Amino acid sequence: MKLLHVDSSIQADSSASRAITSEIVKQFRARDPGLEIDYRDLAAAPLPHLSFAGLATPEAQAVLEDFLAADIVVIGAPMYNFTVSSQLKAWLDHILIAGRTFSYGPEGVTGLAGGKRVVVALSRGGLYSEGMPGAANEHAETYLRAVLGFIGIADPEFIVAEGVALGPDQRQAALEAALARSAPVAGSVLARAA
Repeated sequence: MKLLHVDSSIQADSSASRAITSEIVKQFRARDPGLEIDYRDLAAAPLPHLSFAGLATPEAQAVLEDFLAADIVVIGAPMYNFTVSSQLKAWLDHILIAGRTFSYGPEGVTGLAGGKRVVVALSRGGLYSEGMPGAANEHAETYLRAVLGFIGIADPEFIVAEGVALGPDQRQAALEAALARSAPVAGSVLARAA
């Protein structure tokens, strides 16, 4: 099996989403030592933003092929300005390709990447969960669910750490809770992917 690990935070070692994806991948590796892992750091090596000519480049093809070859995809998604980072958006633009990950037909859109298991480590500085005052401004998880669903991934797993910018105690509590959820998620995803 192949796992694609994608990080997009610009915060390097202080990133909450990177800490969570690192633990998730560690849990996958512990459960399946033979798991082949590819890593893409979208902050260290950003992809160009969408252009028609850019989709035909060897780099763009390699990004798409890495995604298509993966059985499991672990995505680090910090919420910046109420949505995903521009680096992550550029990566998504490279994998949402008509005829490869989705198609249009008489019935509408058909997702072509439905066999993949996706785990998203989502970090949010404030409190945006349902029932919170900021919930109406949460456009990262909702966007990712829509995009992944569009290509046939209807049930991505989300591990959310929120309130990480509300002080050191809140950050620590949010990270500990997210890290505790990573172990069972890795086990259930591997069981469903097998």
